[in-house]
Amino acid sequence: MNKGKYIVSFALLLAGGALLFPRGEQIGPETVSPASEISMKQQLLDRDVSLTDELCRNQCSISFQNTLGHIRQSADVSSALKQLQQLHPHMQLLIYSWKDQTLDQGVKTGELDSAVSGQTRELMEQAKQSAQNGKPFKSQSVHVNDHTYLVLGEPSEGGASLVGVVQQTILKEVSEHQKKNLRIVPYPSDNRYKVESVDSRTLQDVKVDHPEDNEGTSHYHTNQVVVRFKQEPTQAELAQIQAEIGAGGHRKLGYTYVFESAHMEAKQLMAYFEKWDVAYVEPHFLYMTNDVPRMDSETPASDAIVPNDVLYQRYQWNLPMIETEKGWSVNKGSKDVVVAIVDTGVDLNHPDLQAQLVSGINVVDPKSPPLDDVGHGTHVAGVISALVNNSLGIAGMTWNNPIMPVKVLDQTGAGSTYSVAQGIIWATDHGAKVINMSLGNYAEAQFLHDAIRYAYDHDVVLIAASGNDNTDRPGYPAAYPEVFAVAATDAKNNKASFSNYGDYIDAAAPGVNIASTYPHNQYAALSGTSMASPHVTALAALIRSVNPALKNTEVMDLIRQTAQDLGPQGKDKYFGFGLIDVVQALNSAGQSQNSLTNWPQTTERELDAIREKFGNEQQTAPTP
Repeated sequence: MNKGKYIVSFALLLAGGALLFPRGEQIGPETVSPASEISMKQQLLDRDVSLTDELCRNQCSISFQNTLGHIRQSADVSSALKQLQQLHPHMQLLIYSWKDQTLDQGVKTGELDSAVSGQTRELMEQAKQSAQNGKPFKSQSVHVNDHTYLVLGEPSEGGASLVGVVQQTILKEVSEHQKKNLRIVPYPSDNRYKVESVDSRTLQDVKVDHPEDNEGTSHYHTNQVVVRFKQEPTQAELAQIQAEIGAGGHRKLGYTYVFESAHMEAKQLMAYFEKWDVAYVEPHFLYMTNDVPRMDSETPASDAIVPNDVLYQRYQWNLPMIETEKGWSVNKGSKDVVVAIVDTGVDLNHPDLQAQLVSGINVVDPKSPPLDDVGHGTHVAGVISALVNNSLGIAGMTWNNPIMPVKVLDQTGAGSTYSVAQGIIWATDHGAKVINMSLGNYAEAQFLHDAIRYAYDHDVVLIAASGNDNTDRPGYPAAYPEVFAVAATDAKNNKASFSNYGDYIDAAAPGVNIASTYPHNQYAALSGTSMASPHVTALAALIRSVNPALKNTEVMDLIRQTAQDLGPQGKDKYFGFGLIDVVQALNSAGQSQNSLTNWPQTTERELDAIREKFGNEQQTAPTP
């Protein structure tokens, strides 16, 4: 890894389109065809599933070993097995038996249906025999009725054994999630929203029959529009509008309204509002998630901290790559710097996350907690703040920074502009210092930009995934000038094949085969710029922990200026200013006082060019 010279100078996936290489676009030394792109993505998905399988197997074995330790201490076998199954509901059958007992004579928790029992019984006998001889046992995957199962056996003292049948539902969940996250299938496929697909620049209809067609397209509610009036309408005017368009009511966030018509489509509604004094009227877009062996640092350092989390050294190649271990010797984070995850929610009961959570909100269903029903937000949360050095699962990048779950995406991994904007404003008003947005769309929605400006003006650091379509088409919110845009790299510091790129990219972070937390006390490996973004978010939180006086602009500049240069010399469209460097950034934050005025101004000139390209008009921020 290059340690030498440092250059100082939406679920959701922006997977809002088909993740394909643009035709004829040169990526590094070779041009990749769309067909090859789909094949590469499928291989990446297969690797994510394979690593998730490994994580599942290893975590289950560790849990078996811990339970056997409890049994040796308390001799209460039944309670220990019930507690294990309660923590891991996917462990459908658990049997503890002594050397001279058959499986049927052992202490049992759980049940299997006849089909699963018939397919796994012989493997369970093999597992008991192996464990009885002092050797752990892990079977090959067993497929029964569209489900995958695993049989484990773990030895205990005196020839006793713990045998279990584990349902690996997580493998199917990861596969289905990554097909959408990496845009291997067209979106939408859930048929939950009544939406149209349009070119985000022209709003011309686009027929999406193949993943390749998704590139650059955006989706919106067919009968809704977002409106911002130049002058606040009266109640009488709102009643007139609702009557004329056939709306039963409206929703309001800040200065902006969402109207839904019973009989008019979005384009008709946009034409209708031309007679009113509006700052803008636009479709109500949907935002979606943007979702290896360890590579050791070439230069060992005595000040590096290697945590004892059981899955860390084998699977988390990503943290040593960006010098996180050395960074922890500078700062491990602060309880005062809260990180909001605007996403699908978080598993509120995950033992590797629970202690790190503060109160959040479910914008999708305000009466319910922000519980993750997709897995995306939980995975993002683990990258940032999974408990470190607790001999459990994986390690997050921060040891102490709290996570604020803000659920704006539903069980399909999609959410409206209104929900995303509301989540951003709510997080800002409730004390978030950094906001992660692993979601996106290709439509430059002014409504969302208003919410972004509101958070930015309140000194929040905003981080977003660039998207998974391998296109230079700007994706939002990442391409807004107030937002730090993140591209993805692999374990060899190459640009991830799916990662979007362009002049708006600020920096890059690991985004391939990233191991992290997953719902129901599980762990999974996922790939996407959704996984790269939280690395930068965690770094921003650590920087603000080191030096709370730094403004949001200074935090973002510091991350750019301390990045390790990759690709073409200097800032480029694939890596921005380069791969983030945790220890360099934290050391620089500690040396900084209240500004970075002594640093060269190359960065600001680069940012000016970006602002000029995408526009930086100053509109009034919405009031919550």
